Amino acid sequence: MNEMMRKISENIWEGREELEVLTFDIAGEVFAIEAVMVQEILDLLPETVVPGAKAFVGAVINFRGKVIPLADIRLAFGMEATKPTIDSRIIVIEIELDGEPVLAGIRTDKVNEVTTLLRAAGEPPPSVGMRWRPDFIDCLVKRGTEFIIIPNLQVIFSAQHDHRHAATAA
Repeated sequence: MNEMMRKISENIWEGREELEVLTFDIAGEVFAIEAVMVQEILDLLPETVVPGAKAFVGAVINFRGKVIPLADIRLAFGMEATKPTIDSRIIVIEIELDGEPVLAGIRTDKVNEVTTLLRAAGEPPPSVGMRWRPDFIDCLVKRGTEFIIIPNLQVIFSAQHDHRHAATAA
């Protein structure tokens, strides 16, 4: 594992051997985010499309009287947008961007469970053969016969954030 990947993978574990996560499905893949980031799990809410916004955060929702961005990370991963189903949920997370805590919603196909993942079962994403940008993934954790993807939300949101600024500056 190269030094950069070791550093990225270290970020999520921060010296811990276990990580409590919320698992959820997007496009047939199982993802996990650290449970402490999760503020709330919501049924789908009315969305307001933001004209001219990037598709990744193309809408906002009203969360407890606050307008927050609704992200579709499947678009960041280059997956097709899909229609919501009866199992679709929004996970409201708090993420730090540019040193500030920011609330954001993530659209999911289904929320599964809160579970504990073991660092020993984690692996860095392979540098070849992946259909996604490896810097968008903190690590893959093997559980039984499946891999759970821990996305690097800092990088994903920052990349989209920087991309938006670059587009408005051009």
